[in-house]
Amino acid sequence: MEDDRSNNIHELELEKSDRPVWLMKSPVVVAKAWSKQAPSSSSSSSFSSSGFNSLAKVVESLDPLQSETEFFMEMVGAEYGNMPKTYALNMFKDFVPMGIFSEANLGDPASEGKVEHKFDMKPHGEDIEEYAKLCRERTSKSMVKSRQIQVIDNDRGVHMRPMPGMLGLVSSNSKEKRKPAPVKQTEVKRTRRDRGELEAIMFKLFEGQPNWTLKQLVQETDQPAQFLKEILNELCVYNKRGSNQGTYELKPEYKKAGEDDAGEQ
Repeated sequence: MEDDRSNNIHELELEKSDRPVWLMKSPVVVAKAWSKQAPSSSSSSSFSSSGFNSLAKVVESLDPLQSETEFFMEMVGAEYGNMPKTYALNMFKDFVPMGIFSEANLGDPASEGKVEHKFDMKPHGEDIEEYAKLCRERTSKSMVKSRQIQVIDNDRGVHMRPMPGMLGLVSSNSKEKRKPAPVKQTEVKRTRRDRGELEAIMFKLFEGQPNWTLKQLVQETDQPAQFLKEILNELCVYNKRGSNQGTYELKPEYKKAGEDDAGEQ
C-alpha cells in the first residue's frame, strides 16, 4: 500500500519559480490559430532560441507627454489568413497574485514563474472592423442548423431501435389503444343565500349533528365554499386534533343559545 502511494508522489520543480511571466487573455480566433502551430525543425526562421515558435511580437510604446506606456502585439507569419494582425494589450494594474505551472509527459509538475503583468488582448486600429466582421461570420455559422429530415420508408418502425432507457416505456403491442385522459369535472357555480337565512340553516344543521366537515356543509347548503368559510369562522370552532379532527362545531356561546331556545319551546 505504501509502495503504491510512493509511486504517485511527484516532486515540484521550482527552478523557474521566480521568473516573471506575463498572463494574457486572447480572443478565441487567436487561441485557435496559435494551438494549430506546432514547433517545426524545418522552419528555422520562425524558431526562437528557447525552442518555441515565434507566434507574435510585443511592441512597447511610450508617450512622453502623458508618461504612459502602451503595449501592442503584432502577429508573425502569414498563417493567420484574414484574421486581425494587430492587437492592443490593456494592462490590469490590480490582480490576484498568481503562479504558472506546467506538467511534463511523465506527470512531473514544474513552476514556470510568477505572473508579473496581466493583459486583455483586443483588436487595434483598422483591425477592429475586420475582427467585427469575423465575429459576425462566426455567429452566422453557429446559427445554421445542421439537422436534416429523412423520410423512412418503413413507417411501422420495425427496424427502429429504442433509445437507451426507453425500453420500459415502449409498448410491445403497437395496436394497443391509449387510455383516454380523465375529463376534469367543471365546478358548479353556486348562488349565495342571504346571510341571515344561511345562518339559520347552519344552526338547524348543527342541532341535528354537532360536527360537520366543510365538504358536507357545502353539499347540504349548496353554497360557495369560501362564503361558507366566512360564516363558519364566526359561528364555529375548527377541530385541528382529537377524534373530531377536520370538523367544525358551534362555539360554546351559540350552543348555549340554542339550548335556551329549545328550553323555552
